[in-house]
Order: sequence, then C-alpha cells, then structure tokens
Amino acid sequence: MTSTGIMRGFPVPPDGRVPRQDWDRAPWNRWSFQHVREILPTAEVWRGDGPVWRLPAETRDMHALAFTADGGVESTIGQWLADDFTDGFIVLHRGTIVFERYMNGMTERTLHLSQSVAKSFTATVAGILVGRGLMDPDSPVTEYLPELKRTAWKGAKLRHVLDMTSGVRFVEDYEAPDSDIALTDIASGWKPKRGRGRAPACIWDQIMGLKVQDREHGEIFRYKSIETDVLAHCMERVTGTRLADLVSRELWAPLGAQESACFTVDSAGYALADGGFNATLRDYARFGLMHQNSGVGNGRRILPAEWIEDTWRGDHSIFGAPYTGALPNGAYRNKFWIPEHGKRAYTARGVFGQFVHVDPDSALVAVKLSSWPEFQSIPRTRTFMNAVGAIVLCIR
Repeated sequence: MTSTGIMRGFPVPPDGRVPRQDWDRAPWNRWSFQHVREILPTAEVWRGDGPVWRLPAETRDMHALAFTADGGVESTIGQWLADDFTDGFIVLHRGTIVFERYMNGMTERTLHLSQSVAKSFTATVAGILVGRGLMDPDSPVTEYLPELKRTAWKGAKLRHVLDMTSGVRFVEDYEAPDSDIALTDIASGWKPKRGRGRAPACIWDQIMGLKVQDREHGEIFRYKSIETDVLAHCMERVTGTRLADLVSRELWAPLGAQESACFTVDSAGYALADGGFNATLRDYARFGLMHQNSGVGNGRRILPAEWIEDTWRGDHSIFGAPYTGALPNGAYRNKFWIPEHGKRAYTARGVFGQFVHVDPDSALVAVKLSSWPEFQSIPRTRTFMNAVGAIVLCIR
C-alpha cells in the first residue's frame, strides 16, 4: 500500500482503510499522523482569542544546499527532504521564516502528531508552574501525588521525573508486544487490547501498577515515557486543571498560536502528555522561537529564563548507551535532548522523525515533521543534525 492510496475514495475501499491496530505504523502513518482526530478521541488545546504571533518571511531556496549525510553520503537539502519521509520542514532565523516546505499532502493548517515532542511541551508548562512557586523540582513526587508511595516512585524527586532518572523499571521497547510502552499504547487508547492478558484501563492505572525499582533514583538516565505522564498528573493535581486546558491557558494562548492544537485522551479523559500532542508546523516553530528567545514569545514573557538556563545543564556523565549512539556528547534535561553537552542548543524529539531544534547562539529554530517507516533511526537523526548544521553555515 502506497501513501497515495490510503483513505482515498468515496467510500474508501477495504484495502485503503487504516487498520486500528497499526494506524501509527508504516505505511499507514503517512496518512494518520496528519489525521489523528479522525482516528482517536482528542481534547482541544484552544488558541484563545488573542492576536496571532506573526512570523515575517524572507524565504530563500535551500533545496540545492549541499551537505554530508550520515555515513559520508553527499546530499542536498531538497534530496534529503524527499528521501526522509518528510511531511513539513521550516527554518526560522532571527525570528523570520527563511525556508518552509510542505510535503505528503500537509498544509499550513494541518495538525501533525508530535509523538514525544509532546514531552517538551509538557515540561515547558511545568517550568511555568515552577516559576510561580506551584511546584519544586527538589520536592518528592509523592508531595504532589501521595498515592505514588505505593509505587516505585516512592523516594523519587520531581527532578528525577523531569530528567528521566528515577529508578522505576519501565521497558521502552517499541517492537515488543509485551513491553511497558506497549501497555501504554493500550492504556492511552491508542491501541486496542490484544488477547486475554490484563492491561491498564488508563494511564493513571498503569502508573499505579509500576512497583519495581531496579536502580537508585538519580543514578542514570533511562528514557521512560511514563515519567512525563507522572509529571503531568502532578501538574493537574496542583492546578486542578486538565492538561489540555492547562497548556492552552499557560502556553498556547499566550504564545499566539495560529491554530488550536489537540491532545489524544484516554478513557479517563487524561491528555497523553508523553506523545499525544498535535499542532501545525508554524506553531511548533513559534514554540521553538519562544525557547530561543529565553522564554519570551508574542511580546510577553511566558517561561522563566532561569528554566531555560537550567535546561542547558544536562548531565553528560549519566547519559550513556544506547543514547550516545545518536548523541555521543549528549545529555537530557527537562524533557529536552542536548546534542552537545556544554552548548546551549537543545532539541525536542519524537519517534518516526519529529524534531524541534533550538539554537540560540545561531538564532535558529528548525522543525521537521515526518512519518518515517521506523520508530527510531540513528542515521536519520544524525543526518537531521548535519542538515541543520549546513543551514546554520548558510544563513550566517
């Protein structure tokens, strides 16, 4: 099945219909990542009724810009975008759009699934709440969610949840049908339950079922999506507000987003903080630009500058394999990936090729939305970073 034949026709023929179990897998994700609201229940993240943050444009043709892809292969920006299952790509320099490309049927108004880029949005709103004194990264997570005393998060700090350094055992194997992340797909409502085995009914139930601690809290970074959902439940508890409404009130409306966004929601109405956020290409760019501007967006301070400065302090000493495969000198902090420890650039990343890259020193924001055939790819990730590096040199 090619992407051009998916969900086409009146009515759609059986062989063109997206299967419920595999809607996010290739080749179906070429269509589904731009049509999540037609597949899953969602909650609106309202843009509010304020003015749109206008982005001036002085575009240039970068299609022929040459760079070296991973493995030493010579390529161009245009060839890379065509080969890398791109849906949308945009570059901002000093707040101005200098390159923008839509592919695979995507348009300026299309909401695209961000996968784990959603984690960075969630943590950004957490940073706003920390700045107001509503949350403290050094406080025990059980101060906000006392129920977690019955789980492996007992003794963990909010900081451990923010940086994914808790000792909670959570297997993030995307290909294993019995892994913890596979159960998250069921708990979140993304996938139907298979077989007769037990599965959590919602994300909160899965959180409460994680009772094994396999290392000391704070000892090492291990990527665990569920940590972001713990963070989001803390945020909902201290504010008395659902996550989608909280993101709208604290971030999306002040940011001057052009379109309302949305989150997928589970059976308990919880918005999936670890991967269910959907927005337009330009609105992802506005989010990145606010970070580039040290927390100022649309003419107002949204996020404390101190939070961004703290994000650059990721600890490389606890960042090891397999994560060093793509980022040999990397780190992770506040739900952002730091490509080069000690430098100020950082990246929000999601599986299947979602990136929001922020480089304040080069005054650059680059966003790529994709529908890769694989969950993760070290060569594709390295090639993205190489392409961005070439663009930085071009626009200086």
